[in-house]
Amino acid sequence: MSLAQSLQSQLCSVARQSPSLAKKIHAQIIKAGLNQHEPIPNTLLDAYGKCSLVEDALQLFNALPRRDPVAWASLLTACNLANRPHRALSISRSLLTAGFHPDHFVFASLVKACSNLGALHVKQGKQVHVRFLLSPFSDDDVVKSSLVDMYAKFGLPDYGRAVFDSISSLNSISWTAMISGYARSGRKFEAFQMFRQTPYRNLFAWTALISGLVQSGNGFDAFHMFVEMRHDGVSVTDPLVLSSVVGACSNLALWELGKQMHGLVIALGYESCLFISNALVDMYAKCSDLVAAKYIFFDMCKKDVVSWTSIIVGSAQHGQVEEALGLYDGMVLAGLKPNEVTFVGLIHACSHAGLVSKGRALFRSMVEDYGITPSLQHYTCLLDLLSRSGHLDEAESLIRTMPVYPDEPTWAALLSACKRHGNTQMAVRIADHLLNLKPEEPSSYILLSNIYAGAGMWENVSKVRKLMMVMEVKKEPGYSCIDLGKESHVFYAGQTSHSMKDEIIGLMRELDAEMRKRGYAPDTSSVLHDMDQQEKERQLFWHSERLAVAYGLLKAVPGSVIRIVKNLRVCGDCHTVLKLISTITSREIYVRDAKRYHHFKDGNCSCNDFW
Repeated sequence: MSLAQSLQSQLCSVARQSPSLAKKIHAQIIKAGLNQHEPIPNTLLDAYGKCSLVEDALQLFNALPRRDPVAWASLLTACNLANRPHRALSISRSLLTAGFHPDHFVFASLVKACSNLGALHVKQGKQVHVRFLLSPFSDDDVVKSSLVDMYAKFGLPDYGRAVFDSISSLNSISWTAMISGYARSGRKFEAFQMFRQTPYRNLFAWTALISGLVQSGNGFDAFHMFVEMRHDGVSVTDPLVLSSVVGACSNLALWELGKQMHGLVIALGYESCLFISNALVDMYAKCSDLVAAKYIFFDMCKKDVVSWTSIIVGSAQHGQVEEALGLYDGMVLAGLKPNEVTFVGLIHACSHAGLVSKGRALFRSMVEDYGITPSLQHYTCLLDLLSRSGHLDEAESLIRTMPVYPDEPTWAALLSACKRHGNTQMAVRIADHLLNLKPEEPSSYILLSNIYAGAGMWENVSKVRKLMMVMEVKKEPGYSCIDLGKESHVFYAGQTSHSMKDEIIGLMRELDAEMRKRGYAPDTSSVLHDMDQQEKERQLFWHSERLAVAYGLLKAVPGSVIRIVKNLRVCGDCHTVLKLISTITSREIYVRDAKRYHHFKDGNCSCNDFW
């Protein structure tokens, strides 16, 4: 074997080894004067790509005297493998400007780059599609399969279906992409139909269906399909489907089911898989079991930015501020770079504890040290921190000057802080602005009404009340789900048809009487209806979280934690009631509502009353 053949052979196998080895072989090629010897340059480009050495690949590419389609495809593939789709599309613009005509390999790489960029780059994806249709390679089924996958990730399954129907020889990739496209877009019946029709009902098709259902919020359907997959005897040779089902447990806060999935992960031997461990940390945190989340986190042999961010955000959401900040310090010491989500959790934690200086410092560090461009979520967290801590002028200046457009919840957070700190003048000014936005959240109208009433602006109160009557039609019905292990129950506000109705009502009345002895007076400001005080109190009495808690006290194992998930925000009165119930019954109550997590224990809440 010649030296050129030997080096070529080494390059073909280097992708599975270290990046440093690729560079050593490159040095040997240059020493031997073989750097222009075909097909070594293209093979070296491919090796650099598989080792995620994008800059080295680009430098080599720029030095090539002749760039053929294989070289272009290798460079674009290198960018995709290194998760640098922006760079791939930037390079492609140079390719097209130079008058180069892409072949099917280049088109496949360009479509892959657009897919990785997601729905924000639909226009670019469609432009690549048009170029492909006008090219001599428009019948290539591999590129078409990539286009189906791209449109699935864009959330445009109808575009994907049009391409799918034009493929002459459908394969497993095409079918899987189409199933995923329907499932991810929430079109589950079409996803089920495609799944039943596919000749490739393998693990990848099951995973596409189940993962898509989870992503579109159809977690219970995903569980049913996972159970069916297990009954069909499909071997779990890839753990991705497990992480999807664990993710469904996170979304639905099904703690008991999450524990069962954890047991299955261990039984199948995937407990050391990094992304499975990350999913379990996130699941336990979202199910309000931080002890289990931390146990898994600290037991992990390898941790990445997702691992650290999951436990930091989990601690922050549950009010463990010092713990979250300490974990962040540990993450930095471990040499890992925090991401956008990490800082959302950290600044949110500072808001709970009123750590204004620390929050400002973290916001600056995010921009200056890590080059992260703040999103609306970052600005909202900082504004919440400033306004809750009484820095109202600074908060108003921030909301009016920040480079991203503030939404309704952002203005409502500032308005709520004005009310809390008694700044009536600013409150009325902010209320007028919020009212002009025509808010959609019923809670915003309640806040507006209270602000105007406090300022004696009764005409405005009347205006808001009329708007509230319209909003009431749109208001989503409140419901709460309680997880009791083998069973879970959903209670709706005002529900009176439960089989244990009499026992639930009896216990609620006993608790109400005891709370009133302890000074409880119902806060009816959150009741939208125009009715007398007694009827408003009756409305509060039938809120879904109270029904769920009463049921839990009757049915759960004595002394166990009562875990509840509510689809809307817990109102101020229910927050007070749950604190009192935790004292009266000596029970811990965990509630995950639409905004945050609440741990009620001994008359206190982990949110520090920032509901």
